[in-house]
Amino acid sequence: MTANAQSPPDRIGRAAWTVLLVLCGAVFLEGIDVSMMGVALPAIRAEMDMSTGALQWVVSAYVLGYGGFVLLGGRAADLLGRRRMFLFWLVVFVVFSGLGGLATEGWMLIAARFAKGVAAGFLAPAGLSIITTTFAEGPARNKALLVYAGTAAAGFSLGLVAGGLLTAIDWRWVFFAPVLVAGAILAAAIRLIPDDGRPERVAGGFDLPGAITVTGGMLLLVFAVVQAPETAVGWTVAALAASAALLVGFVAVERRTAAPLLRLGILRSAPLVRANVGTMLFVGSFVAFQFIAVLYLQELRGWSALETGLALLVVGIDAVLAPTVTPKLIDRFGTVPVILAGMVLAAIAYALFLPVAADWTYAAMLPSLVLVGLAFSLSFGALAIVATDGVAPEDQGVAGGLLNMSLQFGAAVGLALATAVNVAATADASPDALLDGYRAALVVPVAAAVLGVLVTVPGLRRARRRFEVPLPSSTG
Repeated sequence: MTANAQSPPDRIGRAAWTVLLVLCGAVFLEGIDVSMMGVALPAIRAEMDMSTGALQWVVSAYVLGYGGFVLLGGRAADLLGRRRMFLFWLVVFVVFSGLGGLATEGWMLIAARFAKGVAAGFLAPAGLSIITTTFAEGPARNKALLVYAGTAAAGFSLGLVAGGLLTAIDWRWVFFAPVLVAGAILAAAIRLIPDDGRPERVAGGFDLPGAITVTGGMLLLVFAVVQAPETAVGWTVAALAASAALLVGFVAVERRTAAPLLRLGILRSAPLVRANVGTMLFVGSFVAFQFIAVLYLQELRGWSALETGLALLVVGIDAVLAPTVTPKLIDRFGTVPVILAGMVLAAIAYALFLPVAADWTYAAMLPSLVLVGLAFSLSFGALAIVATDGVAPEDQGVAGGLLNMSLQFGAAVGLALATAVNVAATADASPDALLDGYRAALVVPVAAAVLGVLVTVPGLRRARRRFEVPLPSSTG
């Protein structure tokens, strides 16, 4: 099942731990980068004089690049070498992070964020597939994935505070700081990640028509969703139609080519499909909630970036619980029930925030924030387990690409919908009008989390209690 794991299937050896440490460093970097950006948005808006619609592009440009290229990135990792792709795109990520900090106009900042998103679209599936091919399917891989998810949460939670501190100095340090972190990770990766050898030549070569059609289709799809709040309905419909045509063309290409970019048979796994849809809804709900919560705390309540980061820090409880408590819960109850519990907690958390008032104390906000952290502890890593279990080693890059594509597309949809509702419901810049807009937009994460519950429930049928049994064969 794996070429690199030398220890028994239920144990993680020292060499595998070193590889996992480096990969966790990379996902930590991504988590800290995303959360620092979220806290810095109001400061960026003030200096760049950006509207709410334009401000969302600082986030959405990253999502657009990531979501458009992540499936291609997954297949590139399978065909061109996981280590090679990981190292190369980590360098690209670092370069454009630095360039973003030098931006003097909004469009320059957005362009740098798009390029970083493209780099992450290749980097993330390469890192995830290194894990899933290094660790044998079962307890060892599940533990590795939960540690990986917990590290991402740690990066996110630390990034909230670090982003507040750096923004207090200058928001540009939110771009410069990851360059320093990534340099250390790159040096460790070059030394510690083993060479996965020369990839086997695949009959038919690289699926260029498939790459063009799916990348174009995903770019148009994400662009249409993100731009919908500011674009005429006709343009949105045209972009969606063009996206659909390209994706239909992609399916036709994949059915005929000898070396498909995406082996369509992988989508016959109901658990894999549910995991990807669940990831889309779960992450989309959180990104929408975070965007509105940050605007509420900083622009309505007048909290500083550091105070905002400290307020949201409790969400990072996932960093402790995901690698320690969650494996025991999965072992006891099974993966699907744990995912469902996390989805339910997320829905409750966002619903509790709906009556937010202009004079809410932190104690009134705390239950929602704690529940969000618990929801991440339960669902996020477990969704990654289901999305990669039972997938052949040669398709692990694609499985990782699908999962990350779902994550980014969910983020794009959640952010776009929350922004659209917020803008439509905000009559003016008065405190009462701003509060009305925030309350209306908070319906988006609640609805997404409830849909996540509904998507997960069918997986309970025939779900088994032991996670050593591959989920694709144990859930309906």
